[in-house]
Amino acid sequence: MKTLNDFNFKDKKAIIRVDFNVPLDEDFNVTDANRIEAAKPTIDKILADGGSVILMSHLGRPKGKEDKYSLRHIVSKVAEVLGVNVKFASDCRGEIASNAAKDLKSGEVLLLENLRFYAEEEAGDEGFAKELASLGDIYVNDAFGTAHRAHASTTIIAKFFADKKCFGTLLAKEIDSLNRVLNNSVKPVTAVLGGSKVSSKITVIENILDKVDHMIIGGGMTFTFIKAQGGKIGNSICEDDKLDLALEILQKAKEKKVQIHIPVDVVAADAFSNDANTKVVDVREIPDGWQGLDAGPKSLENFRKVILESKTILWNGPLGVFEMDNFAKGTIKLGEDIAEATKNGAFSLVGGGDSVAAVKQFGLEDKMSYVSTGGGAMLEMLEGRTLPGIAAILD
Repeated sequence: MKTLNDFNFKDKKAIIRVDFNVPLDEDFNVTDANRIEAAKPTIDKILADGGSVILMSHLGRPKGKEDKYSLRHIVSKVAEVLGVNVKFASDCRGEIASNAAKDLKSGEVLLLENLRFYAEEEAGDEGFAKELASLGDIYVNDAFGTAHRAHASTTIIAKFFADKKCFGTLLAKEIDSLNRVLNNSVKPVTAVLGGSKVSSKITVIENILDKVDHMIIGGGMTFTFIKAQGGKIGNSICEDDKLDLALEILQKAKEKKVQIHIPVDVVAADAFSNDANTKVVDVREIPDGWQGLDAGPKSLENFRKVILESKTILWNGPLGVFEMDNFAKGTIKLGEDIAEATKNGAFSLVGGGDSVAAVKQFGLEDKMSYVSTGGGAMLEMLEGRTLPGIAAILD
């Protein structure tokens, strides 16, 4: 696996695929610079070597050239995070881009305009990828969030760099962290899978059953498993077409000697609202008109025991509707327990949009071993798929 450390970038132009798809407010101010900060170590290393940097990214889902999706809006924030002046090319191809790249001197940074202003980017167009490739000497992919897409700038471009391509610091860390969980884990290994639907996690569950000792199932998925086993779930969310599948998963886990832990009690509410009436009930006896919206106290105590005995922990998906204060307690408690296990020497990997949002919201991000930056990309790796953006560098 080639990384930045395999190259000296002195007098070289590195063209880096970053993921600067950051949120902007109505005045085009960046409201969360995490993705820019995550790319900084890669950029710093190249500049320290005496190289120059050409950054390419997408922003949003533009239909053609739309100013509201222009990367010019983020230039000042990128410069602030990097601590260097950042030049901007108002196009990512053609004379504007090639002249800006030609004029770039060692120690300078250039940001290209939004790649998705051209349909060729998402189509994986070879001609477009070749144009991008002509701008730099070495290709660096540091965008885990788009590594599962075979786009021109994430995959196709790598063809034009033979042995002059590598992973950036962030992408290398993502791969290492997932490998630590999936292939080089210290036992016992526990996977916590939450969220609302079994259907979105089936392949993950099936792929990791061979790699874990314990699996905690929470969130809305709980009720599909409980109903499948004959429990009464009231008005709780449930995928009725996945009941047989839930039973199959339980049977497979039993055969593989994986212990499955499902909530035994829940915080139920008489409406999907933070102001609803609530009560703690047995997960198998939820009254009609009530729905489970968070894991209950007995469940959390059971989960805590499992977490604190674990040496490797993967967390993907919340235990309840954490966006509402009254149903966030389970997710917070789980996060605190994982943080405690991490402090005691366990390796913890958090990934998936909602879990990442939860650890950030509740101030637990720095207490985890690693928090992944790519939701879809991480899920696909957990499903056992080879991501095209990663394969292109290894090729």
